[in-house]
Amino acid sequence: MIFILAFSLGCVNQKISSNNRVIVYASIPPQKEMIEAIGGEKVNVIILVSQGSDPHNAELKPNQLIELSKADVYFMIGSGIEFEIRYMDKIKDLNKKMLIVDSSKGIELIEVKSKKYSNENEAEIKGEKDPHIWTSLKNGKTMIQNIYEGLVLVDPENKEYYLKNRDVYLNRLEETDNFIKGELRTLENRSFIIFHPSWGYFANDYNLTQIAIEIEGKEPTLQSLVSIIEDAKRNDLKTIFISPGFSSKAAEIISKEIDGKIEVIDPLAENYIENLKITAIKIKKK
Repeated sequence: MIFILAFSLGCVNQKISSNNRVIVYASIPPQKEMIEAIGGEKVNVIILVSQGSDPHNAELKPNQLIELSKADVYFMIGSGIEFEIRYMDKIKDLNKKMLIVDSSKGIELIEVKSKKYSNENEAEIKGEKDPHIWTSLKNGKTMIQNIYEGLVLVDPENKEYYLKNRDVYLNRLEETDNFIKGELRTLENRSFIIFHPSWGYFANDYNLTQIAIEIEGKEPTLQSLVSIIEDAKRNDLKTIFISPGFSSKAAEIISKEIDGKIEVIDPLAENYIENLKITAIKIKKK
């Protein structure tokens, strides 16, 4: 394995792939739509954390390490997601010619917060910085600008192509933002229950409150479950939202007690724009 990796690194040929496209790597599926929207036919995009995987715990595979040596640019999330904390130094060492772009440049990180329940105290919980920046369309616009600038750096001769595509996609993001505002404008109860607090930026954008069952990777205590059930009944909340890849046991207990249902909303879906619309519709119907 060491010999193969060393050989691959010795054969790096920047920006020359079999189809003459810019070889782009990124961390999570939502980035794929963003990068392809800007890069179009000029890029070949590879995502390291596949849809359905958990970027908090995902592992980098040996074959991915080898292939990364061929990349022209890596668009990291840059917000402190665990996958990047564990692997970015190694990724940088594998390919020192590769441009690293921090997609979070210009974005202000918020603290992970929930209405209640990371322990027995019923008060707003604030903790570490929330890495899920892409769940905000406002942040998405900043990420798009960073992606555009990164592509221009590695492929300046196609600047006008990237600029045109950037503007088209930014308009789509603006239209999506208006759609979501319209869907949620008349929502009276603006709280929603979710297992993992991955929608804090989305909640901030649209004046919502996420009530997290799990926070900082910890399962809820019995007292926390009781508190959530009581609050759900008091506020007539009938839906428990979960993400793919996370345990649904606690959600199932709460759902049974409130005679409710479980719905999946995926913060890592590849169809970025459509997924945010779907999420807004599901929260509206909660």
